[in-house]
Amino acid sequence: MSLPPFNDLQIGFELPALTLPAVNRTTLALYAGASGDHNQVHIDLDFARKARQPDVFAHGMLSVAYLGRLLTAWVPQPNIRSLSVRFTGITQLGHIPICSGHVIEKFEAEGEKRVRLAIRCGNQYGDEKLIGEAVVALA
Repeated sequence: MSLPPFNDLQIGFELPALTLPAVNRTTLALYAGASGDHNQVHIDLDFARKARQPDVFAHGMLSVAYLGRLLTAWVPQPNIRSLSVRFTGITQLGHIPICSGHVIEKFEAEGEKRVRLAIRCGNQYGDEKLIGEAVVALA
């Protein structure tokens, strides 16, 4: 993977979007097993309904993982300096996660050329589910 040239990047540069398959029960079961997060609201329909939800829904950290994939499709993982997020919505079954990001700042720190990115995970309807920022080193 070759890093994008720092000098060629402009504020507003868009990362290639990442579109994932629709969230389904298998997705949630696999994520629960991999993460160890077996919160019943994500895997048990009856429990979710008692919590006044129409059905089970995705773990918030699954969307964070998708944003990590957005970043690592662009730069190697060791180049990620920070990642912060805020949950803004619930990803329901059938939602197609779509992750995007763009450059909001270019700067140098600790001898590295870095960019700050605004990142977002939404769904196929344009509904925002997660927003955040990441800093990556380019050189």
